[in-house]
Amino acid sequence: MRRIQAFLLRAGLFWRDIDGVLITHEHSDHISGLETLVRRTEIPVYAPHTVANRMLGRLPALADRLRIIPVGEGFSVGELCVMAFHTPHDTDESVGYRVEGNSVFALATDMGCVTDEIMAGLLGADAVLIESNHDLQMLRDGPYPFPLKRRILSDHGHLSNDECAKLSCLLADSGTGTIVLGHLSRENNRPSLALQTVSAALADRDVNLFCAPPEGPLDLEF
Repeated sequence: MRRIQAFLLRAGLFWRDIDGVLITHEHSDHISGLETLVRRTEIPVYAPHTVANRMLGRLPALADRLRIIPVGEGFSVGELCVMAFHTPHDTDESVGYRVEGNSVFALATDMGCVTDEIMAGLLGADAVLIESNHDLQMLRDGPYPFPLKRRILSDHGHLSNDECAKLSCLLADSGTGTIVLGHLSRENNRPSLALQTVSAALADRDVNLFCAPPEGPLDLEF
C-alpha cells in the first residue's frame, strides 16, 4: 500500500481518483496489499466468480466491496468499458483485462500458452502489457527444483521471452503501437534479455517497446 500510494502521488493521483481495482487471480503476488486497501478505502474490487470466492475465503471483509464480474462480457468501471478474458494458469480461474475508453489498453500475464480467447482480448489494442516471464536457458540452468520448472514451462505456467516475442509480432501486425513486457521472473530473467529477445523479433515493425521494472513504476516516454 505504501508503494502504491507513492506511485500514485508521483503521477499526481490519489486514492479518491481510483474507480475500481481489477483482480486477475488470487495468488499472493497479485493481491498483496488488498487487505489494507479494503480497510482504508471504499474502492470497489472487481473479480470473476471463482477468483472472488477464493478471495472471500481469505478476506471476509471484502464482501461489501466485491463486485463479481462476467467473463467475456463488457462491464463499466467509471467511464471505461472493461472486459475480462480467461488466461490458462495453475489456478481454478485467472483472467486478463481489456479496457476501452478513448483508446484501448489490454493486460495479460500468468498464462502458459496463448489461446484464441487471449488473442481476441488483446488484438487491436493500442497498448498492451504482456508476460515475458523467463529466459528458457536461465530457467533450465537455474536453481528451481524440476517440478517447479516443469510447472512454469507447462500450458498453465508462464510465457517465456521467446513466446512473448511471437505474441508481440502478432499484436504489432494487428495495430498495437505500444507493448510493455511484464511479470519478469527475478531468478530466471533479466529486463535486458527480455527486451533483446522481443525487440529482435519486432525489428521491422514500428512499435514502442518497454519493460516494466522489478521495482517502481514505469515511466512511458515516446
